[in-house]
Amino acid sequence: MGPSGCGKSTLLRTLNRLNDLVPTFRKEGDVYFRGKSIFRPGYSVYELRKHIGMVFQRPNPFPMSIHDNITYGPKLHGTKDEEALDEIVEKTLRKAALWDEVKDDLDMPATNLSGGQQQRLCIARALSINPPVLLMDEPVSALDPISAAKIEELIVELKKDYTIILVTHNVQQALRVSDQAAFLYLGELVEFDRTKRIAEAPSDERTEAFLTGRIG
Repeated sequence: MGPSGCGKSTLLRTLNRLNDLVPTFRKEGDVYFRGKSIFRPGYSVYELRKHIGMVFQRPNPFPMSIHDNITYGPKLHGTKDEEALDEIVEKTLRKAALWDEVKDDLDMPATNLSGGQQQRLCIARALSINPPVLLMDEPVSALDPISAAKIEELIVELKKDYTIILVTHNVQQALRVSDQAAFLYLGELVEFDRTKRIAEAPSDERTEAFLTGRIG
């Protein structure tokens, strides 16, 4: 968590190497996933993103059906059996709390869904290849309060089975859904600890200022 422009999204996108696409990006240090540097020569970015999924700030469904949005990733990774694909569609849409709303119209264009439904579809799409880690970059900031609440409920449920790294500038959201929290300010990692401890007794005055609304 942290105010806009503090480096949250840049840090998040480093974890699945999306920043590789930014010409001006530079890094210091390293990132290890399952004991191996993700920046070492020959490391497969394709494989990395298979294990670390991502949900973006604004819903970005592909211009195809709901069903095809979900099966796009599994097909890309070699799943061809239609029965297996149908199972993935139902399983992931259930996990994203969307199945009951769309099960009778899976051939409908995904762009016909509401904003909140589109974001839950994008979460289901990210889960379709069963990544152990899911990155979320302010996933509710473009949604209305009711849709945002549904996504928050979904995050709380999903974190039982996945490691979720969530970027937010919303203090209350961080306190509601996270177990551990990091506060970034002006490109610096100021504090990292259990969320409850940071909320009750931040160790840095900048963290306290952010939590109380004096900065950010």
